[in-house]
Amino acid sequence: MSVVLPAARSSAEARLYVELHPCSCGETQFEPQVEVVALADGDLATRYQGSCAGCATAREFLFRLPADPLHPPAGAAFSYGGPEPSRLIDPGEWLAVADRYAALVPADFATAGPAVADPAALDPVQRRRAMAALSRAVAALDEVLKFIPADADEVPSDTVTSEVGQRMRRREPGRFRRDRLTALRDTYTALLPGDPG
Repeated sequence: MSVVLPAARSSAEARLYVELHPCSCGETQFEPQVEVVALADGDLATRYQGSCAGCATAREFLFRLPADPLHPPAGAAFSYGGPEPSRLIDPGEWLAVADRYAALVPADFATAGPAVADPAALDPVQRRRAMAALSRAVAALDEVLKFIPADADEVPSDTVTSEVGQRMRRREPGRFRRDRLTALRDTYTALLPGDPG
């Protein structure tokens, strides 16, 4: 019997969840077939189903469809979801995702920025990859910030439920403060061309 997960606010969030939950063999490569299915309770879900690339174990993820799916306007910044916090991925995991994407940005790009980077330093493909990675890092930081109540200065500790997040919070609790998260987001955003911030 399949476990039905909470609603994924977007396909990007669902795919990230799948990526963050590797097979029991440790393999993260998984190219699922995706389809919308009816659940026993009458709700609809998106099913990600396929075989592990490492050991061929059958894998399946069922995400309830949200009542109000995310439909960003054309040209909008990359986003994993609407204004509400994720019910699938905790703030510590989001922070780790932001770190992972930021680490993909070449030092030449990060120090010079897309508007003034030496064209010889990064070819167009590298620049596109760097901007995509930065966009996803910014979106992941936005997700962390959604967990902070309006009257609070940091991510509530009870929302950090993953092993990754709890380990990060023990090591560097200051990273979960609003001011640090906002400063990091602003730094990444400033490197993206045409982003109003």
